[in-house]
Amino acid sequence: MQGVHVELTAALQNTIRDKFAVLLRHNPWIVRIHVRLQRDQHHGNKYHYSATGQVEVGGPDLVATVKGDDAYAVIDGLVQKLDEQVRDRHERRKDKRNHAPSIDPENA
Repeated sequence: MQGVHVELTAALQNTIRDKFAVLLRHNPWIVRIHVRLQRDQHHGNKYHYSATGQVEVGGPDLVATVKGDDAYAVIDGLVQKLDEQVRDRHERRKDKRNHAPSIDPENA
């Protein structure tokens, strides 16, 4: 976890850990999850947040970015995006494993 221009309070750190634990339950082969929360310039009296998550698994890493006005909503959106990517990759690998291309003996 990394905070850029924002202090990661204990409550925010606990929220990030709890939310990202879902990804570990869906895929036990995850090596590492890196979360970066950044507070950008403020618009009027509101701040703008962006969160980037990187999930290290076998093969190319999964990366997602979400932007918004609320830090907790941005973290929720990031977890949803990465969870969808993890499930999609799992399904693609499962399909590839279960539906291997058949070899036609007449043409081989």
